[in-house]
Amino acid sequence: MIADCTFASFPVDSDCLSPFAEGHRRLSPAVERLSKNLCLFAEVEMSVAPTPGEIFKRASREGRRRIGQSLLELTATGFIAGFTTVFGIAAMGVAHSAFLPAGRELAQLAGAAAFALGVVLLVVQRAELFSENFFDPLASVFDDGHAGLAGGVARLWALTFVFNALGGAILAWLITVEGVLPHGARESLARIAEDIAGRGHLAAFVSAVIGGALVASLSYALLGADSVFARIVMAWIVGFLLASGPFDHVVVTALHLVVGVLAGATVDTMRIAEIVGVDILGNLVGGVGLVTLSHVAQAKG
Repeated sequence: MIADCTFASFPVDSDCLSPFAEGHRRLSPAVERLSKNLCLFAEVEMSVAPTPGEIFKRASREGRRRIGQSLLELTATGFIAGFTTVFGIAAMGVAHSAFLPAGRELAQLAGAAAFALGVVLLVVQRAELFSENFFDPLASVFDDGHAGLAGGVARLWALTFVFNALGGAILAWLITVEGVLPHGARESLARIAEDIAGRGHLAAFVSAVIGGALVASLSYALLGADSVFARIVMAWIVGFLLASGPFDHVVVTALHLVVGVLAGATVDTMRIAEIVGVDILGNLVGGVGLVTLSHVAQAKG
C-alpha cells in the first residue's frame, strides 16, 4: 500500500515509518491507514484554491440549478430552511438564558455561538434562505448574458421567502409552547425580540446591509470550499457574526420577532411589517449591491 503513494513533495521521516515497515505483515491494516492518511494530507497540502473566475463558474452552474428547481423542490427547500432557522433561534434562547447570570455580554456571545449551529445545519442540509439566493442565481444571469432568467430569479426569491417564513412560523409556534424550552429561555427570546424591535429605522437598515453582505459572502465562500469540514467552519463563523452583531437577515430577524411575540414580547404586527420591509431593502443593498456585483466585477475583470 505504501508503494502506491509517492511523497515527492511531502517530507516524511523514514524513522517514524520503520516500526510499521518491520511489522508490515502483522500490522498491515495500521500501515494501510497510516499511508492513506499521509497521502490524503499531502493531497490537501498540494491543492490550490479555486480562482475567482472558477468560483464564478461554479456559482453560475449552481444558480441555474436553483432557478430550474421544480415547484415542489423549491417550496420544500425553503420550508426546511425556515424551520431549521428556528432550531438555531431556540438554541440561542437556551444558551442566552443559561449564561445570563454571568453577564449580559457573555450571554449574548453564548447565544450567538449556539445560533450558529442552526446555520451549520442549514448548510449541511443544502437548505436555502432568502438572501442566500442572491449570489448564485445572479451569477448565472450575468454569465449567460441575457435577462431571460430574471423571471426565474424573481420566482426563486419570492417562493423561498414565503416558505422560509411559513416553515419558521410553524416551528416557532411549537417551540414556544409552555414547558418545551428550559426555564428562562422564553424570557430571553422575548427580550431579544424587544431589543430588535427597539432599534430605529436607520440602525435596522444598516444592520440589514451588513447581514445581507454576510450571507451573500457565505454563499460565495462555500463555492470555494472543497470539503464538508470547511463548509461547516465557514457556516458557523458567519452564523456567529450574524447573531453577535446582531446583524439583520430578513428571514432570521422576522422569525426572531415571531418567536419573541409568541414567548411574550410586546411587539405589534405593524412594527414587524416595518422591520421586514427595511430588512428586505437592506439585504438587497448588501447582498446584491455590495457583495454580488463586486464578485461579478472581480470575475469578469
